[in-house]
Amino acid sequence: MNAKPKPVVVVTGASTGIGEACAAALIEVGFFVFGSLRNEADAARLGAHFAPDFEPLFFDVTAPEAIARAAEMVSARLAGRTLAGLVNNAGIALPGPLLHQPVEEFQRQFEVNLFGQLNVVQAFAPLLGAGEKRDGGAPGRIVNMSSVAGSLAMPYLGAYAASKHALEGFSDALRRELMVFGVDVIVIEPGVIKTPIWDKADRVDLSRYDATIFGPGARGLQKWAAERGQKGAPAEWVAKAVLRALTEKRPPVRIIVAPNYFFDWLLPRLMPARLLDWLVAKRLGLLPGKGEGAAP
Repeated sequence: MNAKPKPVVVVTGASTGIGEACAAALIEVGFFVFGSLRNEADAARLGAHFAPDFEPLFFDVTAPEAIARAAEMVSARLAGRTLAGLVNNAGIALPGPLLHQPVEEFQRQFEVNLFGQLNVVQAFAPLLGAGEKRDGGAPGRIVNMSSVAGSLAMPYLGAYAASKHALEGFSDALRRELMVFGVDVIVIEPGVIKTPIWDKADRVDLSRYDATIFGPGARGLQKWAAERGQKGAPAEWVAKAVLRALTEKRPPVRIIVAPNYFFDWLLPRLMPARLLDWLVAKRLGLLPGKGEGAAP
């Protein structure tokens, strides 16, 4: 008697951090995971660790042709069944003051954090049951990885926050559009999580801003973010939220993963906006006449 095929989930940005943690959590409870990667070394490492329930997909979320080929591979494995889930986890954060940050760098964050998500959704939506009849399984779900920055923007992270604000609106519209197919869309909003993204941010060269009024403050925020990132919540917290989004009967449309919910999420949203502006500006040396920039 043949065993029932395992439900299949696609996770983008699966090489490290949250993506890898999501793959591990999903495999542990019985899913087969396709993870998008960009190099053979990561594929070999994850394949050895997660075999036989993991298969790599090689694509960048900004490359529609590569994504289409990956979708064909997933479709072949599904053999007419429905894709259980699509986890849009890939993303980047490039800090810089908005008055001086190169427009190309701003655009790059939108290319990855927003347009890339649309590329992936359009390629895999039919496999989830959006517009294409599938033989087996209920309609799948889409999980979009946003951030607390999706509703709270901080200085020097304006481009990243803008891309995540846009992803929030994109997700709401997509969720309402896909109701006609029964495909749900859930947003995960992590706070500070201990992942390699903080190490990458710490390596960004901000010396080009040293001659501006924002230089010292940007450097201070970068150092603070790297230190705080090392003390962040484990990526497994986010993986549990993703698992909830994919398996709970009626998950909330947004799931917040904040190490300190009151201070990291609730309090900033309860404060009057002008008061929060003042507190942030004071800490970063951005009050009028204080532009030399104090470290956080």
